[in-house]
Amino acid sequence: MSSRREQKEQARAERLKREAERRAAQRRKRRRVSLAAAGAALALLAGAVAVAAPGGASDGGAVSAVPSGTLAPLASLGTLRPPGQLGPTGPEGVPVPDARGLAGGDPAGAGSPVDGIQCQRSEQVLFHVHAHLTVFVDGTARQIPYGIGIPGAQASPTPAGPYVGAGSCFYWLHTHAADGIIHIESPVARTYTLGDFFDVWGEKLGRAEVGPAHGPVTAFYDGRLFRANPRDIPLTRHAQIQLDVGRPLVAPAEISFPSDL
Repeated sequence: MSSRREQKEQARAERLKREAERRAAQRRKRRRVSLAAAGAALALLAGAVAVAAPGGASDGGAVSAVPSGTLAPLASLGTLRPPGQLGPTGPEGVPVPDARGLAGGDPAGAGSPVDGIQCQRSEQVLFHVHAHLTVFVDGTARQIPYGIGIPGAQASPTPAGPYVGAGSCFYWLHTHAADGIIHIESPVARTYTLGDFFDVWGEKLGRAEVGPAHGPVTAFYDGRLFRANPRDIPLTRHAQIQLDVGRPLVAPAEISFPSDL
């Protein structure tokens, strides 16, 4: 009896492993397709900007950029607490904070457009990039839940933790795992912001609140202080975004993006 139970458990573990590998292969394939499509779209965008700009100047094809003067060095904040270990590696190859969630993962729109962002039956890959969000509240890490932007999210267990691969629809901004990776998968190349993501999530974001957490908000973008409203932080490719609510302030955490993200 014990042997049969062990065999069943081993077979189940192998199925989960194969499923995780299959999903990873699908993500890599989508990534290759999206890079090619996004490259073409951005090239067209860059050409349009070059024609419209005085003297033919171009922004190099960037979809968005942080306004000049918005970023400042960390030295202006004084001593910052080190972020420490973020947590074990999750199903997307990114650390999952060993902490309670900042808020629930159910999206607010339940399928209705939010800020012009639609929820479609399949993921869109014409414009496909990823950003990472880390949140600390009073110096303690908070987890960004999986399933944001995926109504009816169906989380499947994997050896590295839950992963959402299905739902009733997918908003162009969503999360598959509780690792802080924001998937921007859109049929149009445009500037999306952290405010858009929180609106899809159905949580508040401003200079004095991050979801249910209240207090002065210190925002970081790619290792520098972001001095404007955190809602305006652009979700650019591989952007590393951190929000500290209250004190003590924690230095910006940094992750390594896997090759398929």
